Amino acid sequence: MPKKFIAKWMPNPQTLKDHKHLKMFGDKLQKPNLWSLNRHSAPGAIAVGLFAAWIPIPFQMVLAAALAIMFHVNLPVAVAMVWVTNPITMPFMFYLAYLLGAQLLGQPAQHFAFEASWQWLSSSLNTFGPAFLLGCGVLACASALVGYLAITNLWKYSIMFKWQQRKRRLP
Repeated sequence: MPKKFIAKWMPNPQTLKDHKHLKMFGDKLQKPNLWSLNRHSAPGAIAVGLFAAWIPIPFQMVLAAALAIMFHVNLPVAVAMVWVTNPITMPFMFYLAYLLGAQLLGQPAQHFAFEASWQWLSSSLNTFGPAFLLGCGVLACASALVGYLAITNLWKYSIMFKWQQRKRRLP
């Protein structure tokens, strides 16, 4: 069930190999496990994508692609999972990361007003940065682990369900 659902939304591998941002990976994109969906590549891809989604950098999809290539997991799924952080969810997720980081560091959460300026950004990195980055790291690892375990178990139970259906059909 999960394989058919995910495969239905998978893009054409040749289209991704020819993508201007993925061409930098060259021949490394030729490995078959990057394009196949199996019980090893799919959970790993979910974990890689969720991990990269919490890293507060531009071009998270390139990071997810690099990690997918490095860990030999499904590349399209890993890149797609990065979109968990999008312009709508990102403020909430990163604020949660800051709150968690402040809690772990034993600091009170400070109120701040966002300003789109370099001066605000550089001064905020000193005050909010450590808590924010710690929270992002913890949530990246935790969500990658939860995503990996969830998809692994979903895959396992899907196979068990199919086997039970086969047994019932046999006379």
